[in-house]
Amino acid sequence: MTAPVRFPRFFVTAPAPCPYLAGRTERKVFTELKGPHADALNDALGRIGFRRSQTVAYRPSCVDCSACVSVRVVTGEFVPNSAQKKNLKRNSDLVASVCHPWSTAEQFALLQRYLAARHPGGGMATMDEVDYADMVEHTPVTSYVIEYREPSTGSQPGRLVGACLTDRQGDGLSMIYSFYDPEHATRTGLGNYIILDHIRRAASEGLPYVYLGYWVDGSERMQYKVRYRPLERLGRDGWMRLSDDEQDALIRATAGRSGPAEPATRDPAAEGREDGSAEPGKFDAGKFVERDPQDLWSRSSRF
Repeated sequence: MTAPVRFPRFFVTAPAPCPYLAGRTERKVFTELKGPHADALNDALGRIGFRRSQTVAYRPSCVDCSACVSVRVVTGEFVPNSAQKKNLKRNSDLVASVCHPWSTAEQFALLQRYLAARHPGGGMATMDEVDYADMVEHTPVTSYVIEYREPSTGSQPGRLVGACLTDRQGDGLSMIYSFYDPEHATRTGLGNYIILDHIRRAASEGLPYVYLGYWVDGSERMQYKVRYRPLERLGRDGWMRLSDDEQDALIRATAGRSGPAEPATRDPAAEGREDGSAEPGKFDAGKFVERDPQDLWSRSSRF
């Protein structure tokens, strides 16, 4: 006789200023991932829009706003556009290695350079080695770090130019946090290349999706996500594919906007106050109240 699986307890944070849209407030619903069923719970929650930060799974649960939309790429049908093909060719010499979720001094040094160039003054700018180790190593689910290196010279490994903390879920890869060399003298498009590699990697492993986190209409730093197709978004009726016309319109709408040249696939709870948490690399629950899990499930597509 097997022991019954205990239904997780969910909590809701107190309202706080929205890190994406000025003048709005945000709140999150979250639960703890632990025990022998952590992978199964993370898979189930990922399918209804949750993201992981260390041992916590969370998603937006704002009262009067549904701007944060979970999106995922359909890997088996993905066809790179001309710019993406050029990117893949340009960076085809990079060596990708799947590593255990252990932090290294080399990874942390790359992260510091990335944050200094792309997010100076953000919450993660003050992250130290211990904070980074917590972000990478405190995982109760199947996770790894994919390192991207230039070709080796002699017996020494090549230069580390990118890395991504990734969860392997039952139906896809979830990109938790990626970073790269933002000022490489000869390489461009490293952030995009990491996403393209995850799409190719998932397809080769028979995994149908790559989860990119939340797309927020009106937030400049989230607009790069609409350039990967086919793209599905999570709504009240479940996952729905964006039509070609709809995605074309979104791409045209963002083409003239100014924004970061390179995407950062970021976990809002790991980005510090800039992306929704008070401490770098940690999920900050602040004040919270418990929420009826049946109510949560009945509103599984509400953000």
